[in-house]
Amino acid sequence: MKHIVFFSGGIGSYYAAKRVVEKHGKSNVILLFTDTKMEDDDLYRFLDDASKKLDVELVKIADGRTPWEVAFDVKFLPNSRIAPCSHILKQKVARKYIEEHFKADECILYLGIDWTEQHRTAAPIKHWAPYKVEFPLCQPPYLTKKDMLSKLEKEEGIKVPELYKLGFAHNNCGGFCFRAGIGHFKHLLETKPDLYKFHEDKEQELREYLGRDDISILRRTKNRQKYNITLKKLREELESQHVQLSIEDLLDIGGCGCFVDDDENMNFED
Repeated sequence: MKHIVFFSGGIGSYYAAKRVVEKHGKSNVILLFTDTKMEDDDLYRFLDDASKKLDVELVKIADGRTPWEVAFDVKFLPNSRIAPCSHILKQKVARKYIEEHFKADECILYLGIDWTEQHRTAAPIKHWAPYKVEFPLCQPPYLTKKDMLSKLEKEEGIKVPELYKLGFAHNNCGGFCFRAGIGHFKHLLETKPDLYKFHEDKEQELREYLGRDDISILRRTKNRQKYNITLKKLREELESQHVQLSIEDLLDIGGCGCFVDDDENMNFED
């Protein structure tokens, strides 16, 4: 029996993998990394350090495109509700690898969802059927993300990934995510302004390519009404001395759900 851990490069996937190795041994464990080609450079260092520490096989697979390239190919600007890159670059590529190498009764799949997110386990179980999916961090002893990050260097001897050090909620896509919220992009602008500008320009480029000035990655709720806000508009607000974000905006972090949220049925042609 093979034990395949979806290894995103996040702290949860490391500790999920650690528990799988402790329970099943290292000889039949695979860390499966699906590359979006838009990752932070330090993520690759973390992947290598983690696989060496656990002494297990690291398999790297990729579609070859970035999330922005997918967005242009499917002619759709992703957002917090619908992000086809999740399915096309992560789920579809991983499924192809797994189905080509293992039958459903030959492996178990593992995700780094923890006990605070148990409500998110139903979707991947349904999506990956008939393959069995387990969630090691939903079992005791229960660890928070803060617990795991504090233990990583002290107990595992592995340097904390740079994006976590900068205060990002996840270690995926170089600090970017179409599913992220206003609070996340505020943090991206404050910590990586050049990267923010890259994504701002890409959003505008795609809007022009699609001939749509009524779409954006982000949405804002004000007085119970939802409306779009572009990255350019958000940056201008943040740089203005006269505009302050609401508590709702500041707490709107959102973030990666690539192996949890399923956009497979949106019928995007890629």
